[in-house]
Amino acid sequence: MPKGSVPQTKPLSPTTKPAKHPYYATPFKQYFNMLDDIDKGKRNTDEFGSILILGLVEEIGEMARAYLAEHGRKKSNLAAQTDETYQQELGDILFSILRFARIKKINLHERLMYSLTKVKERQRRPKI
Repeated sequence: MPKGSVPQTKPLSPTTKPAKHPYYATPFKQYFNMLDDIDKGKRNTDEFGSILILGLVEEIGEMARAYLAEHGRKKSNLAAQTDETYQQELGDILFSILRFARIKKINLHERLMYSLTKVKERQRRPKI
């Protein structure tokens, strides 16, 4: 694969069983399938989505706290240093994003490709 290129999803073969939703046929398929088991029995309501958004904000705060405890202005914050590392918190953030995307049926591969293309275009044509 050439440097800087992004892997494309493979089209389903005629013998492949169609995915539950189009976003399951992406590189994130394995994670979405695991989340189906984790969230089994939970209602995919707007209220549940709001709870997941609040959880995401909490995880971002925890990652910032852990990062600043190690590298930033808060090196004296011993409590943050004994909690999870910012790398572990990043995993929690990704989990929260995947969970929200699954219940809202968002194709994360498409969204990432859109954002990558947008950033590349901005680099190619900076605003004057």
